[in-house]
Formats: sequence, C-alpha cells, structure tokens
Amino acid sequence: MGGLVLKLAPKERVLVNGAVIENGDRRSRLSIMTPNAHILRLKDAIHPEEANTPVRRLCYATQLILSGDADPENANMPLLRHLEELSQVFVDPDSRAALAEATDAVISGHHYRCLKALRSLLPREERLMATTVS
Repeated sequence: MGGLVLKLAPKERVLVNGAVIENGDRRSRLSIMTPNAHILRLKDAIHPEEANTPVRRLCYATQLILSGDADPENANMPLLRHLEELSQVFVDPDSRAALAEATDAVISGHHYRCLKALRSLLPREERLMATTVS
C-alpha cells in the first residue's frame, strides 16, 4: 500500500487540498492515495503569530507547503538554508539526526516528514530559549 496514512482521533480535523475535514466520533484511519495532495493536521498547525522562534518559523514555512499556500519549488531552497543555520545551533546528536531527517525530507519532497522532524526540535529549542533568557 502506498501513500500517506492518517490515523485520526475522534473529532480531529485535517486540511486536505484546502478543505477542512473533521473525523467522526471514533478513531479512524485514512489512506491518502493521491500523490502530492496538500494535507495538514490542524492539531499540528502553528498560527502565524506563534511562529516566533527559528524552529517555529521553519515549521510554519513547511506547513505552508503542506497546506498548498507555498510552492515547494520556491520554498525548498530557503528551507534548506534555514536548516543549515539551525545545524550551527543544535549540535547534539539527536538534534543533528532530526535536522538530517528534515533536510533529506525536503530534498526528496516529503514535507510532512520534514515537519515531523522539525517538531521534535521544539522542546529542545524551548529549553535553549529558556536558558538564554534566564
């Protein structure tokens, strides 16, 4: 079986090609068979005003591609540049692995995988920001 598999919680919402779809009262599993469909879990979405740190801004830029609001051809090079900049800050092995995964995902056109890898950096970024502010 190919394509993206979404496992949705009850009442979870997802954006598919510009349409908001809400799951019913039970957990469900959807297989998205159309290549390059624009899909974004709304529970994962970062609102523009929340894109206030480097990793959050990169997550937001990636989700714009997933939602179909940004063209991957125009957005990929800036994404790769910002990923390279983040690699100067996140030097621990786990962060490096997440950044490598995100980079490979952008290069291969798998932006959902990129977003997933970037989201794993959010707690680390939060800790870094907390220690630099204190």
